[in-house]
Amino acid sequence: MLRRIDLRGTTLSAGELADVLPRATLDVEAALAQVLPIIQDVRDRGAAALRDLAERFDGVRPEHLRVPVDALEEALAGLDPQVREGLELAIAHNRAGHQAQLPSDRDTEILPGGHVRQRWLPVGRVGLYVPGGLAVYPSSVIMNVVPAQVAGVRSLAVASPPQAEFGGLPHPTILAACALLGVEEVYAVGGAQAVGMFAYGAAGEEGTSDGAELCAPVDVVTGPGNIYVAAAKRAVMGRVGIDAEAGTTEIAVLADASADPRFVAADLISQAEHDPAAASVLVTDSPELADAVDAEMERQVAATTHAERVRTALTGPQSGTVLVTDVEQGLAVCDAYGAEHLEVQTVDAAAVAARVRNAGAIFVGPYSPVPLGDYLAGSNHVLPTGGTARFAAGLSVMAFLKPVQVVEYDDAALRKVAEPLRALAVSEDLPAHADAVDVRFG
Repeated sequence: MLRRIDLRGTTLSAGELADVLPRATLDVEAALAQVLPIIQDVRDRGAAALRDLAERFDGVRPEHLRVPVDALEEALAGLDPQVREGLELAIAHNRAGHQAQLPSDRDTEILPGGHVRQRWLPVGRVGLYVPGGLAVYPSSVIMNVVPAQVAGVRSLAVASPPQAEFGGLPHPTILAACALLGVEEVYAVGGAQAVGMFAYGAAGEEGTSDGAELCAPVDVVTGPGNIYVAAAKRAVMGRVGIDAEAGTTEIAVLADASADPRFVAADLISQAEHDPAAASVLVTDSPELADAVDAEMERQVAATTHAERVRTALTGPQSGTVLVTDVEQGLAVCDAYGAEHLEVQTVDAAAVAARVRNAGAIFVGPYSPVPLGDYLAGSNHVLPTGGTARFAAGLSVMAFLKPVQVVEYDDAALRKVAEPLRALAVSEDLPAHADAVDVRFG
């Protein structure tokens, strides 16, 4: 089922590998031209623009752009008990996982009486985007809200597309997840317009329940979405901080002959289920395993709910099997690919995984499938895509924290460095810098 790329016996550089590996196309520049007028419209017309854009893109004109609190409470009251139990478990696991990410403040004495303190401060306000589209993602509510709350952010707003099926409100399970997390500021706004609303704020409409100000601007925007959300985040970057320009989901599985083809096939299918453009890539030194995985996928795809979507993703140019000489070459291929999700199903999987440099998240061994990370592992599922794992990381508390250096020197400490400071300042032709020190000592 998967097309094959045979790299056995080749010695390609990382750049050459990146060129031949299967990859979903993500033309953010083209999408940027389409989202800029949308963002400007939201800046100019606020709530009126958001309603018009919802009607245009979501097929519904929301009565309430800000979701009423009673709608959040009703959604939670009507939530299936088993789903609620799963969400509560996911929240608990993710709080534990993200709590471990918190950095500690440090005080370094550079010389007697001269201190530099490293403080970590949360941003004041964040806008968290939860996509709609082909699936419902209450798990994305958790993955965005929990690290922001653990970081200490005091003001959080969530946006998710309005649904015609639910009277112009986001999906009830999205609302219920917000209620479970204590988030009351929730907007029925999707796509690039949500990013624009967060970045610039949005005025309300006179005579409506939205009031004089619908949404105040935020400091940071996070959350996954389609290419238009990614383009909108690029457009507002600098006005606000962003986590990443997330694209379509992707999985790579590094496997040898010891891997169970049933597991590998199921894991590749699980990501293909997200989107027809999702990428599923197998990297293996075993042609026999590749054959067995293809046979398993034919069987499993026929039985899966979203068979047409899955088959489109698996047979697209973004998916494939890469044959390598050995696991060593497989590691080089995986680092060149920089997958959003990388599974390692080999002999000594933990040792192999420890050598991986580029991946959004690494799943070790046969009993750590990617869906575990999507929901309950305690890790975050908002991860870098499109090879950006070479330099970017998944969403964490660090997206909502900023390091601030606090400098405190006493008289003796400043006097001790005054002479070398003057020499450096004069060498840069900035003598007033030195004078600002010397004036303190007459």
